[in-house]
Amino acid sequence: MHKVVISGTGLYTPVNSISNDELVQSFNTYVANFNTDNADAIERGEVEALSESNAAFIEKASGIKSRFVMDKAGILDPRRMTPRIPERANDEWSVLCQMGVAAAEMALQRAGRSAADIDAVIVACSNLQRPYPALAIEVQEALGVQGFGYDMNVACSSATFGIQAALTSVQQGQARAVLVISPEICTGHLNFRDRDSHFIFGDAATAVVVERADMATSAHQFEIISTRLLTRFSNNIRNNFGFLNRAAEEGIGAPDKLFVQEGRKVFRDVCPMVAELIAAHLEENALAVTSVRRFWLHQANLSMNMLIAKKLLGREPSAEEAPVILDTYANTSSAGSVIAFHKNQDDLPAGSVGVLSSFGAGYSIGSVLLRKV
Repeated sequence: MHKVVISGTGLYTPVNSISNDELVQSFNTYVANFNTDNADAIERGEVEALSESNAAFIEKASGIKSRFVMDKAGILDPRRMTPRIPERANDEWSVLCQMGVAAAEMALQRAGRSAADIDAVIVACSNLQRPYPALAIEVQEALGVQGFGYDMNVACSSATFGIQAALTSVQQGQARAVLVISPEICTGHLNFRDRDSHFIFGDAATAVVVERADMATSAHQFEIISTRLLTRFSNNIRNNFGFLNRAAEEGIGAPDKLFVQEGRKVFRDVCPMVAELIAAHLEENALAVTSVRRFWLHQANLSMNMLIAKKLLGREPSAEEAPVILDTYANTSSAGSVIAFHKNQDDLPAGSVGVLSSFGAGYSIGSVLLRKV
């Protein structure tokens, strides 16, 4: 089988950013209006009064200070609190396609490749805007890529699962090179009226070029040493939105049709699972944890990342060992670990070993062992 490398990464960042202070101001205005409008029912005990949010609480709970978003005005409007992203005509490129193409073009440039060198496109993300036609095929058309494309969704682990799928295609000779693209408009499924989660997500798109090592010419190559995937069913992170909602009118607009999670349970369950999987994956490949120069972890929560790295290293990780981007990007679902990889790779010397890892709803966990060429 062919040896395989990641030869280029790309990132699309929306132009709009929302700080914690801006988000809190909008949320607290909504809370004040709600409590005023329902004052009598609250006094009678029929309705529970809402509590205000706090920027310091957000940063302490998550490590997030701001987030990039596709639409700022709609989110911050206390009467709307939902991004405003107009529908596009069927003969226009969709918004996720546009984001994915921008990230892909950067990845191709870093890889020293063009669309003619790519044989497949995998769009791997949490938040697909439609069931069909596949977004990957739309991106393929927009880029001018021949071959094939398909979508896949494994929630926040979609990018690492997509890299595994691309790896297999290249190893077996089905493709010379594959683009794995993760466009995420996470704000579209976030309940900005929920105090416990209104700050969690941001929007972004990433792309990765996976290709045969003997054909790669990029100065940014990482050999894919090995991949390992794990899934365990859990309802602790869930979104029940789907086409069957129209068949059950009583559920339309219910809170579970947006992102919901039991955060403390997720923290308790996922952290040890991720640390154990990465440790076992390294051991299987005769790599000591101490040989890993960098852990590019899923960017969901700072405490989770620090705990996972600490379990692996036996001490607190340095900023260089476990880089963080969620302070400015927030949780971008499947894009998060790839953003960390994209922004924190060029300083590594040849031979450096790193771990790209994702974890999220499912539960799903992906681990990709990389070595700088």
